[in-house]
Amino acid sequence: MRQACGAAHLKVILGVGELGSYRNVYKASLISMLAGADFIKTSTGKEVVNATLPVGLVMCRAIRYFYQLTGVKVGLKPAGGIKTARDAINWLVLVYTELGPEWITPDLFRIGASSLLDVVVKSLDDCTKLIPKM
Repeated sequence: MRQACGAAHLKVILGVGELGSYRNVYKASLISMLAGADFIKTSTGKEVVNATLPVGLVMCRAIRYFYQLTGVKVGLKPAGGIKTARDAINWLVLVYTELGPEWITPDLFRIGASSLLDVVVKSLDDCTKLIPKM
């Protein structure tokens, strides 16, 4: 697969809700990385079961194992079901804890949640209203 992409980034969507078990998620993650994935993504975000933290943990562990074996860093993109700032922070903490601070970059960690931007902007706006004016 990697060869067919040339210089373009290869993002493999696993469709974790269809894989049936954490073991299958782990295997699919490894197979994707062995095939040259730059990113592995939980789902399109439109499936019934999308990004869950337990699945994210399995995918992070597969990424870490692959990195230990090859020295190649592969990114993670959870998508679907991430609707609040708290959800996004939980994913950030998971990736930071399992893979380390070097994974907290746009090249290695992205969140697929089109509706999340408006929520985060509103949350930040609400926070600024709490700051006393001088």
